[in-house]
Amino acid sequence: MERINFLGCPMDVSTLNQTVLHIRDSIISEKFTQHVVVNVAKIVNMRKDVQLSRSINSCDIINIDGMGVVWGARLLGYKIPERVAGIDLFNALIQMSAKEHLPIYLLGATDAVVRATVDKLKLQDPTLIIAGYHHGYFWDDEKNVVEKIRASGAKLLFVAITSPKKENFIDKWRQELGVTFVMGVGGTFDVISGKVMRAPLWMQNSGLEWLFRVIQEPRRMWKRYLTTNSQYAFMLLKEKIKNLASTSTGPH
Repeated sequence: MERINFLGCPMDVSTLNQTVLHIRDSIISEKFTQHVVVNVAKIVNMRKDVQLSRSINSCDIINIDGMGVVWGARLLGYKIPERVAGIDLFNALIQMSAKEHLPIYLLGATDAVVRATVDKLKLQDPTLIIAGYHHGYFWDDEKNVVEKIRASGAKLLFVAITSPKKENFIDKWRQELGVTFVMGVGGTFDVISGKVMRAPLWMQNSGLEWLFRVIQEPRRMWKRYLTTNSQYAFMLLKEKIKNLASTSTGPH
């Protein structure tokens, strides 16, 4: 996979299928892989959060999740084939895990949500091996939870905790988790369990998935998106002007 640097954030240029095959090969060859997706909010927050920036930079695969990032990177001249949304990659990896008989571990969300996610996944494919699961409210007992994951025998770990907590948790414990692949999946369990709805496909493709989330959870989301989206637009404009200026002053 080709790695680019966009607005100070490294990211890999690949399709969903290429990413799944790369992860599958890494797991089979017992090569530890830490995965993360980046969106507009993370790119903005990395500028002021040194720990988040370090956690993302240390990842083996950094996928582009968010049409805003896809369009922004294309605007600056990068050839981005498609968006690799975290939830789509999660679903593809669940199918791959069932097919390859690779045990998984689910970590995050509330106890009710993670249990409902386990039930839904088992219903979808009874051959899927779920080695264990745990809710995401364990910060006074981190080490014990890490030991449970390690003892479970899971090959893939999916962490459904908000940013930057999940990125920093994975980065902190990556050597002790005992898994071959680990990925932060944000609010994926909320969608799989049925707690929240995912935006219609037309909104996903139009870059309006963030708006759908604001409509569903206005109190929690409106300020976050208003702030990060406006900061991102300014960063993008500044970079575009810089690129145009360097092109016009370059050799003729």
